[in-house]
Amino acid sequence: MSNVRDFGAMGDGIYDDSEAIQHAIDVAGGLIEFPRGDYRITKPILVELSKVGRVAFRGEGGTAKLIMAGEGPAIHFLGTHDRSADPTSFQPKIWERERLPMVSEFEITGTHPLADGIRFEGVMQPTLSGVLIRKIRHAVHVVKRARNLMISNCHFYQNTGIGVFLDHCNLHQSIISGNHISYCRLGGIRIQGGEIRNLQITGNDIEYNNNKAINVPDADGEATAEIYIDAEDGSIREGTICSNTIQATYSPNGANIRFIGSGTKGNHRVGMWTISGNLIGSQAINIHLTSALGFAISGNYIYSGHERNIVIEASRSIVLGDNTLGHNPDYGDKELSTGIRFVDCEDININGLILQDAMAGQNTVANSVASKKVALLELVRSKRVSMTGCQILEGTPSGVLIEDCSNVLMSGCTVLDNRQPPLMKNAILWKLSKGSWKGLGNLVQGCRLAVGTLIPEGVVHGHNVIE
Repeated sequence: MSNVRDFGAMGDGIYDDSEAIQHAIDVAGGLIEFPRGDYRITKPILVELSKVGRVAFRGEGGTAKLIMAGEGPAIHFLGTHDRSADPTSFQPKIWERERLPMVSEFEITGTHPLADGIRFEGVMQPTLSGVLIRKIRHAVHVVKRARNLMISNCHFYQNTGIGVFLDHCNLHQSIISGNHISYCRLGGIRIQGGEIRNLQITGNDIEYNNNKAINVPDADGEATAEIYIDAEDGSIREGTICSNTIQATYSPNGANIRFIGSGTKGNHRVGMWTISGNLIGSQAINIHLTSALGFAISGNYIYSGHERNIVIEASRSIVLGDNTLGHNPDYGDKELSTGIRFVDCEDININGLILQDAMAGQNTVANSVASKKVALLELVRSKRVSMTGCQILEGTPSGVLIEDCSNVLMSGCTVLDNRQPPLMKNAILWKLSKGSWKGLGNLVQGCRLAVGTLIPEGVVHGHNVIE
């Protein structure tokens, strides 16, 4: 154990403790202990694991604070692991000198606009526990290659950049669990490019990660999300988003969860993900998928999407089942209209949804955007869609839109309007573009549909109840 005070650190928040802390690491290594105090530094503390051996930082029960007054990460862990997590691939020196760098019971803040919290590079089994990082740029920044990242029981709060930023890195086997990640301007958890596999995001509270918390002038419209995953120049697969609270305040171009597979139709660079058991609400779009392949979305409560609850574009093999999409009753009549929109999608199963529109038929929350939807559930230029056992209620102006779609099966669904007077014009609105080859092989059977439904020519139907 090495106490930084023994190497000359003052911990008074004024003196520059950079050299003393760096000296403690380079000379002694091991467990670097920070007694209660405010340790001001002006340059990154570099932990070059191949040289100094196994290192951990501990802040005496959370009473120690590291103040980064310079540019760059307060702590930079640099390793040499350049292979997979397969035990047979390890060089002996990784286990001997570099594995499991840890930071625990510690606070990091910044006074420089380009100060970051902790950077991991080339590291095996980096672990954070009980760490508070606030008022810096990126709280945790992972670059290049890393393996077996663990972040648990941490607080990343009010940062000008991103809470957890996986930045064009090659990272497999990661768990982000039990954290509070909020008020980070450019996203709570953000993945930009790289190769990501086996990522679990579970049991976190991820909230309010947009510009409103920081209030940078003219930046409200910059796209952000609580969980933002952009694979346009990478490949991101095999992950779960489970049992989280994911909420926000509205921001233009904002989403609670956003996946971007590619700007090119059919180039699916994100997939093999599950989104289940979460509370997701209060953004422009709650869940937004673009060019995704292989998603299972189930067991969530999804509410208050200013534009839509769910938008899925140019995607394939999507299961959307057993979710409840509605409102927050605490706000009474101050509610938002809801909705789901699929565009240019293939091989979609929609089952067991309860989807209810606003009782007022429009957005009534102050400063909300006007509703642009045609129907509560919209299928546009999509094919091989199966929709069963759904309740679609109080749609405005229509319940379901089916436009230029083929091989749509709708069975055992209820599409009704219980408002008095009713506001829904059509339970199902069919549209077919002039000269379109689509619109073939559609079947509606065994549904309860509101009055006003017209089944067009060419659609097989039977045993429906029109009310």
